[in-house]
Amino acid sequence: MGGVTVIDHPLVRHKLALMRDKRTSTKTFRQLMRETAGLICYEVTRDLPIEPVEVETPMGVAHAHVLAGKKLVFAPILRAGMGMLEGMLDMVPSARVAHIGLYRDPQTLGAVEYYYKAPEDVAERLVVVLAPMLATGHTALAAVDRLKEHGASEVRFACIVAARQGLDTFAAHHPDVAVWTAAVDAGLDPDGYILPGLGDAGDRMYGTR
Repeated sequence: MGGVTVIDHPLVRHKLALMRDKRTSTKTFRQLMRETAGLICYEVTRDLPIEPVEVETPMGVAHAHVLAGKKLVFAPILRAGMGMLEGMLDMVPSARVAHIGLYRDPQTLGAVEYYYKAPEDVAERLVVVLAPMLATGHTALAAVDRLKEHGASEVRFACIVAARQGLDTFAAHHPDVAVWTAAVDAGLDPDGYILPGLGDAGDRMYGTR
């Protein structure tokens, strides 16, 4: 699929298998989500620009590199996206955070916004939208629409599991936004949940139903 990177690292595949297992506890599921997000972060940020620097070590001068160019914003879609945020911040602790509150209407499956807060300079930063699941694509679309309305011009999307239908819908509306995911599943059930997926990520993280 154009614009979609499936991360097939053995550690990611292993952790995803544990998250899919319905027997995995809430505590373990949260930890796995955080760890997997950190691994995904490596791939999402692989092409960030760097610049050379000289660093004084205890033994002498080292020629090294540091990040250059645009700073990052991580934008989790509430509530489930918060499960990925800490793993991303573990890797890039200096990143700013935007919060986008959206829920899926159970009747229409459309996205309903209830909260939005982002750094004032979001237009000058690379924004990585975070959501464990990209199912119908409606919530992802709404989140990226909102960010673009506020000037964000460089946006990426990171998730744990995506459905083919959702990826097609997302690409049709935002062909400029690349997607990183740990897996692409075949379909959706009548309620818009990914099959086989891993269930409702928010419920499994927070022990709700």
